[in-house]
Amino acid sequence: MKKWKYLTMTAALGSALVLGACGSDETKETETGTEPATGSDAAEQGTAQLTGSVAGDGSSTVAPITEGLVEEYAAAQPDVQVSVGVSGTGGGFEKFIAGETDFSNASRPIKEEEAAKLKEAGIDYTEFQIAFDGLTVVVNPENDWATELTVDQLKQLWIEDGTTKKWSDIDPSWPDEEVVFYSPGTDSGTYDYFDEVILDGADLVKNATLSEDDNVLVQGVAGDKNAIGFFGYAYYTENQDKLTAVSVDGVAPTNETIESGEYTPLSRPLFVYAKNSALQENEAFYDFMKFTLENAGSMAEAVGYVKLPDELYQEGLTTLEGLK
Repeated sequence: MKKWKYLTMTAALGSALVLGACGSDETKETETGTEPATGSDAAEQGTAQLTGSVAGDGSSTVAPITEGLVEEYAAAQPDVQVSVGVSGTGGGFEKFIAGETDFSNASRPIKEEEAAKLKEAGIDYTEFQIAFDGLTVVVNPENDWATELTVDQLKQLWIEDGTTKKWSDIDPSWPDEEVVFYSPGTDSGTYDYFDEVILDGADLVKNATLSEDDNVLVQGVAGDKNAIGFFGYAYYTENQDKLTAVSVDGVAPTNETIESGEYTPLSRPLFVYAKNSALQENEAFYDFMKFTLENAGSMAEAVGYVKLPDELYQEGLTTLEGLK
């Protein structure tokens, strides 16, 4: 099971936390608020104690940020239950459209067809940006030949062309060995983003192992010297002892290159989409979103992503206040 280094399991939080990304065939949730706060507890915490429940779902890339925020929020509001599934950006939007969730985590902007379905369902929503990510291409540490690739070479590797891809197809001096591919599943916003900026809408190689669980991808690449994969930057930083990040067009993914946009075209924003009616009708959800925007920057850095400029979080808080 994936355990993020900033998390601790303590009775003081009064919560249960199960970490990791999962696919659409399995549901793993983060929950808080199993024990109500007493009057003395509320006084000690110095904040109005709320009750209620909040439901979210979506991106496995955004999950480490949200899971950390849920854990921290439980200390402030132990009688609010926050449940967060991790079924991928696309799977999360499906639940959001169906009215099953208050918010949806996404590692890409909402698609036009998803926005149209929300409009048809009568669901108004607001987009909040919470962090930057650098989609990271990784290889096995034993791979000392493909640690620097160009965008064109990534296209040559990942786009299906009817052949069995070998490293020597990219560079004759590289091993005459078949490339082993690991990719996020098609419900993943990371897959969608890679499709947009690298595949240009072409088909991904047919023999790739697909998984909505980024930890499966980590393990796959770490276990095969001929493997290559991609996923969110935080999953690389958490596993950099067993993976090598590939420089793209001469630029390595780092906090600095991701924030500046130098790491292009694989730098991207991460989002939370919130249902407006739930913000207005559910005080607990409004409070959780306020907590999210106030703390997303520090949590993003804690789990290995890149915080936004402070003014963007303030803009988000101003937008949130206008929705109350």
